[in-house]
Amino acid sequence: MARSSSRNPGFSRKAQFSLFTGYLAAFLGALIGLALLIVSIWQPQSFAGLRGLANDATRPAGQGTAVVRDEGQGFFESVQGYLEAGSQNSKLKQELEVARIRLEESDDVAQENAQLRGLLGLQELEQPPIVTTRLIGSSSTSARRFAYMAAGRNQGVGNGMPVRSERGIVGRVLETSRNTARVLLLTDSASALPVRRSTDNVVALARGRGDGLLQIRLINLGLNPLEVGDLLVTSGTGGYFQPGVAVAIVQELNDEGALARLVADPVSTNFVAVTPIWQPEAVYASQVPEEEPLVEPEPESEGEGNDAENANEGTPGTQDGE
Repeated sequence: MARSSSRNPGFSRKAQFSLFTGYLAAFLGALIGLALLIVSIWQPQSFAGLRGLANDATRPAGQGTAVVRDEGQGFFESVQGYLEAGSQNSKLKQELEVARIRLEESDDVAQENAQLRGLLGLQELEQPPIVTTRLIGSSSTSARRFAYMAAGRNQGVGNGMPVRSERGIVGRVLETSRNTARVLLLTDSASALPVRRSTDNVVALARGRGDGLLQIRLINLGLNPLEVGDLLVTSGTGGYFQPGVAVAIVQELNDEGALARLVADPVSTNFVAVTPIWQPEAVYASQVPEEEPLVEPEPESEGEGNDAENANEGTPGTQDGE
């Protein structure tokens, strides 16, 4: 049987007293709450002590909860970091490679700027450069040593003109086209350059070997005066190159003179300057002109010889002189 919804306690005093006590407790609780609300609004600092006691009471539980929360976050972050470590390492490697490439590019730009500043210093020479340009290629064979530069006849470049970098002589122009030219490097086996030691007048001839070194052959045979580390410069003989420009440094002595290493290595040279021939008159004078073929005189006929003799005999002046 369902319980009646009526709250009438009936005639039981105990039930009536319990119901009254409940109503009275609810009323008193509401009244106390209202009073506390009014006091908290009117004077909030009145409950500071109670709040402090409550915080102190809940402190151990709060610390435990915070530790568990932090440990949980650290654990999940560790798991996430472990799962993402591979992709992060790959990304960091790519960034490091890009940064290294940028650093190399900046070093290369700084080196090119230094070369250009050195080439600009050539303007102070007695012979200013005709053009400053870049080397754009080199020969692929091992027997010959050529380089190609991005300047030709249109820029005023001519055959035989010296080619040098900011460090020293590189070679000379062998042949030209409209906008490019082929350079015969000093290391080529067909190259020969008169040089002298920078400290005195020890003269020699620097010939290319085709292996990156120069064979220094002394002009005056006898005791070899060269020493390892001597700087060789152009002597000006022949008229092509201005005297006093650095060529090579003695690396090893031998029976013919020495082996020398180029000061201006073409491998590490990007920009070059083309200068005029130092003494064009000397260069042109040293070039042997082609000999004209000899033409044998035609033999005179007998009739012509007799007529000439008769004419000489019939001349009055000749007879008077006799």
